[in-house]
Amino acid sequence: MIAKALVASIALAASVSAQTFTDCNPLEKDCPAAPALGTQSIDCDLTQGACAGFNVLEGTTLTYDSKGALFSIENDKQAPTIASSRYIFFGRLEVVAQAAPGRGLVTSIVLQSADLDEIDWEWLGYDEVNVQTNYFGKGDTTVYDRGAFHKVSAPLTTFHTYTIEWTASKLDWIIDGQVVRTLNYADAASGTRYPQTPMQVKLGTWVAGLPGNSQGTIDWAGGLTDFSQAPFNAWYKSIKVVDYAGGSAAPTESIREYQYGDRTGSWESIVIVKGEPIPLSHTGPFNSSFVAHPTPTGGDFTTSTVYGTTVYVTSCAPT
Repeated sequence: MIAKALVASIALAASVSAQTFTDCNPLEKDCPAAPALGTQSIDCDLTQGACAGFNVLEGTTLTYDSKGALFSIENDKQAPTIASSRYIFFGRLEVVAQAAPGRGLVTSIVLQSADLDEIDWEWLGYDEVNVQTNYFGKGDTTVYDRGAFHKVSAPLTTFHTYTIEWTASKLDWIIDGQVVRTLNYADAASGTRYPQTPMQVKLGTWVAGLPGNSQGTIDWAGGLTDFSQAPFNAWYKSIKVVDYAGGSAAPTESIREYQYGDRTGSWESIVIVKGEPIPLSHTGPFNSSFVAHPTPTGGDFTTSTVYGTTVYVTSCAPT
């Protein structure tokens, strides 16, 4: 019992040690505005092919079949990832997914902002009965009490619907229509560590169980990955994204972008710029060189500039 509790404690501590990076932090300097999803909700059936509004990172090869978008890893150089080209300022994200099995494998759904607010779902490839949830405010990893485990039936072999409902007052994590966790604004360090700034959506899989990674990362992921058991496959069947544009429901007016009005990073400081949104089918000027790969020290991914903003593809693994 003590050993089991210790393992759980280590895993939770690991999952809250986020490796987060930004090439322009609006808490420190003026940064480009974030293009808004606004009234352009995303509703993609990935069994029918790629999803408009998401960019496939360079080095990522996806295939589509009757189960959806296949994120497959066959070697230690792969980390298939997609990232939304638009941001939501509060909203609802619903993903139907089946996580990748295998020790050392991590499957994730992440919302993250330029000032390093973050909301996570994460599956570890050795854990057949749990999913992890987590959140971060302003990239703060000074405490280790934000992660949680939730029972789910066969997440590595069965599809489930994972939802995030996010408003200024509270954050719900939902599995198959049932709320499994609620975070109230006031409960996140009196709101100072509550995720509250415009966010991108990222979906992906990566390998934490590599010899070059820190021992904490390897232990968190269940050990070293045995590539003789590859391929390691995760499927995303569908994605739905609704932007609440600073409110608690989808906006009725067109929203073009979100700007940080000051250095506080509070939701009240975000300037909502109304106007004709950039169509989801528009792919330029995304002057980007997308690269996604684990670094030698952990599950960190490189960042890329997208429409003057940054794609952040990160893990919640320890260093």
